[in-house]
Amino acid sequence: MLWLRSAAFNLTFYAMSVVAVIAATPALFLPRRFTHGAIRWWSHTTLWLLRVLAGTNYEVRGKLPEGAVLVASKHQSMWDTIAMTAILDRPAMVLKRELLWIPFYGWYAQKARMIAIDRGAASQAIRRLIAQGKAALAEKRPIVIFPEGTRSAPGSKLDYKPGVAALYRQLDIDCVPAAVNSGLFWGRRGFLRHPGTIIVEFLEPIPAGLDRKSFMETLETRVEAAAARLLAESGRAGALVEKHPVTTG
Repeated sequence: MLWLRSAAFNLTFYAMSVVAVIAATPALFLPRRFTHGAIRWWSHTTLWLLRVLAGTNYEVRGKLPEGAVLVASKHQSMWDTIAMTAILDRPAMVLKRELLWIPFYGWYAQKARMIAIDRGAASQAIRRLIAQGKAALAEKRPIVIFPEGTRSAPGSKLDYKPGVAALYRQLDIDCVPAAVNSGLFWGRRGFLRHPGTIIVEFLEPIPAGLDRKSFMETLETRVEAAAARLLAESGRAGALVEKHPVTTG
């Protein structure tokens, strides 16, 4: 039954996505709010399909970030990006520049003014990151970044990249840490979509003004502690930590 429900969701999800991106193409030539609306509709529809076909619900904990703020979230699954565009207002997602080369996906990301970063460009990439961040804040949009730079398996940890500290320090804004347990239900590379409740938890904000070291230590401590707590709450902590030992690189 798990396999069948997962197959039903995956097939419906990809079919819906193809139809949606083609049908919404006119939004690319209209004011940007239409593109944000199309992305939000696709995200909500995906979450609805996940609940109906796979039995996977979600719960939002903590105060929802609003306006010009930096959101730094644990990243375990594709679900995280879908959920953030559904529950936040016009978020400026920090993503790899290579994603802009993908037909349709890249076009919508550029039109929505997502923040693209070239991780191979070093200091130049940071300058562009800050410039795009300032533009997003001027529009009172939350900036969403995944500090580890890529998805990590539940129970594991990767090094936190410098981009999050650059945004926090250079933009002089509060940072809202966030934790998820999404990898338990929608794996990084797996086919199965497990029933249950995905939790995204927004934590106590880190006020602007901390030095880089203090900020990074505070961010990592809060996010990793909350992620471990959500994992333990699921009742699957021991098996997953054994399967995916904690790493630091």
